This record gives sequence, C-alpha cells and structure tokens, in this order.
Amino acid sequence: MHSQSRAAVVERDRPIDSPADRVRAQVDAIYRSESRRIFATLIRLLGDFDLAEDAMQEAFRAAMEQWPRQGVPANPRPWLVSTGRFKAIDALRRRARSSASLDKIAGLLTLEAGDAGDQDAEEIEDDRLRLIFTCCHPALSAEARVPLTLREVCGLTTEAIAHAFLTSPATLAQRIVRAKAKIREAHIPYQVPSGEELPERLEAVLQVIYLVFNEGYSASSGKSLTRPDLSGEGLRLGRLLAELLPEPEVLGLLALMLLHESRRAARVSPGGDLVLLEDQDRSLWNRDLIAEGTALVERAFSSRQIGSYTLQAAIAAVHAAAATLANTDWPQIVGLYDMLLQVAPSPVFETSRAVAVAMRDGPAAGLALIDAILSRGDLADYHLAHSARAELCRQLGRTADARISYERALALAQQEPERRFLERRLADLSV
Repeated sequence: MHSQSRAAVVERDRPIDSPADRVRAQVDAIYRSESRRIFATLIRLLGDFDLAEDAMQEAFRAAMEQWPRQGVPANPRPWLVSTGRFKAIDALRRRARSSASLDKIAGLLTLEAGDAGDQDAEEIEDDRLRLIFTCCHPALSAEARVPLTLREVCGLTTEAIAHAFLTSPATLAQRIVRAKAKIREAHIPYQVPSGEELPERLEAVLQVIYLVFNEGYSASSGKSLTRPDLSGEGLRLGRLLAELLPEPEVLGLLALMLLHESRRAARVSPGGDLVLLEDQDRSLWNRDLIAEGTALVERAFSSRQIGSYTLQAAIAAVHAAAATLANTDWPQIVGLYDMLLQVAPSPVFETSRAVAVAMRDGPAAGLALIDAILSRGDLADYHLAHSARAELCRQLGRTADARISYERALALAQQEPERRFLERRLADLSV
C-alpha cells in the first residue's frame, strides 16, 4: 500500500502496538489479499482504469482514517468498494467541465449505494475474469498485453515489469498508457466473451499467461536462467483462470506450467549453470506439482477437446513419470508431438519432435529432421535449433559440423547460463 495512505493516520508519540497499529496491520493485510479484487470491481463500476486505481487508493486511505475510530467492518471489501465509488464521484464532480463528465456522474449516481457492496463472491471473481480478458483483448498490441496484465491484474509496479523484461520504466509506462487509451477510445467491452468469440479470445489470454510464465521459467536473456517472480505470477494467473473458467485448454496450460515448475530446482546448478534434462537430479523434482499437473492433464484429456497446451502438458507428464532419461517412453512422446503438430503446426515443435525421434531411433534420424527444418530457413535465428543440431553432430562424431552449429547457437543466445553451457561444449570439442 502507498506510504502516504498510511502516513495520513500516523500520530506522534502514540504507543507501539496501539489499537491504531493493529488496525493499520489489518488494513495492510486486506490490501495485500483483496486490492486486485476491489480494483477489478471498481473498473466495472467506473469504467476507467485510472479512475478506479485512484478510487481504490482513496478508499484505503479512508479506511486508515476511519477504522481506528469506528472499527473494522465485518465485511471490509464491500465497504471499500462503496467508499471508492463515492470517492470517484466526488473527484469527478470537482473536475467536471463538460456535459460528458456530468453524464458520467449521473450514470454513476443511478447505481444504488448497495449495488457496489452487496455482490457475492462469485460476482466479484467474475470482475477479475472480466479484467483479464480486457487486458488481453486482441485489439491491443501484443507488446502491451503482458505489461498491462501484470500491472492491472497482478498489481506489479511498472518498474518491476520493466526490470523483468529488460526495458525502461518509461517505455513500459507508455505501452500501458497507450493500451488504456485504446480500451477507452475503442470502447472495448469490460466483459467475458461468450459463444463463438470465446475460443479466439481465450487463446490470447492463454498466450499472455504462458508468456509471463515462460519468461520466468526460462528467461529470454540476462544473467539468470530463471525468474521465480515471473513464473510465480504466471502460475497465479493460471490458477485464477482455471478456477474461474475451467475450460480444457485452461486446465492444460495450468498443467503444463505446473509440470515445468516441478523441475525448477534441478535445472540450475548451485553456481547458476544450466543442467540438461539428462543430467538433472530427479529427486529434486517436486512430486506434489507433478501429481497436480498430471491430474489436470487427465482431466483435460477426458473432455475430448484436446488443444496444444494440453498436448504439451501430456508430453511434460511423460517426462515427469520417467525415473531416468533412458526409461522415458520416447515412442509415446513422438506420438504426442505428431498430434501436437496436427493441432498447432510449428517448426519449434518440429525441432522438439526431432530430438525425441533421435532418442527413439538414434541421432542420425533426428539430425536428418533438424537439417530439413533448418534448410527451409524457418529457424535460422533460433539458437536452440542450432544447439540441438550441434549435439546430434557431436554424438555422431561429426566434430567440425558440431563446432559450426555450437558457434552459431552461441552467437544467437542471449542468456548467460546458456552461453556458458555452449562455451563449455565448444571447449570440450577441442579436447
């Protein structure tokens, strides 16, 4: 919570752990647990991101001032929503200069005072779902959806988002401002799409959540292989979406993230270096996350509406079930990749399938497939394709070809742990 909100009620010379201190602690706890829900409801009521943000802050400031005297309400959330709405109306009245402003005030006043506070939990959670779909609307630029979602749904600061994606806070702030303006000017509805619109819109939401998670699970650049803060936010969004909208592909995405997350502790050495799947200590894999993810895969498959995230999760579940790399059911993984490529054709998935074919049929079979993909030019700038080719060449004793591919992969890699791994592989070729 903003420091000025707390400072408004700080009194000099009051005893430590006074009633005011206890109320302040309660308000801070409510802010941490409820602020994004309250914010989502205020957006629905006020129809404006910035007005809702200001209204929420004013509501918590009012709580700091009034609750030490009046006591904490039995149900604080409705109190904060109603207070925030009336604070917004007061703010609009003070700066009303046009008929449009007056019309907006009139519209807000038509809501009964109880409307903001009498919602049940399901209605309030629906507000959060509406907010997710608004932030991920396809009319917004792809580069704006992730920061807007992290800022408005998760409550991350602009500075934290900018740091995560290696850009300046000013650049991120401009993207968020433009996205909000687009929502306002294009009259993008604050609602969950229904019927025929849902699959297309849901895909955009799932893409944003997976982008957030994946940047945390395997950072695109920088000194660290992983960013637990971002993968944690991705999982939080995935769990929220699965709770609010348990569609098969939502469950599939959550399963995929959980199964990936289960291997986090084994993917990085104590020194921060990359550890390949074949070298990972599988006793470090989180069995609770594996069990949860596998159960979600089975649930998603039972629907018969099998999409790309569910198939990727199924592949991850086969890996998770294997005691060793050699004991992995590679024929099943190849078969799942065949299904995945029918649902979502992609040269990246083709490359992953080629690696699985190499494990099933030998490195020469896998190398032929990767060479065919690279010859098309689809993945010329994808360092993992060149790295996979280098590894298969190394296994086949084609040292010169392996060196060329490792050098190409190294030139393209942006992440320091991956660069160190590739440098070690190149050094090993010279021994």
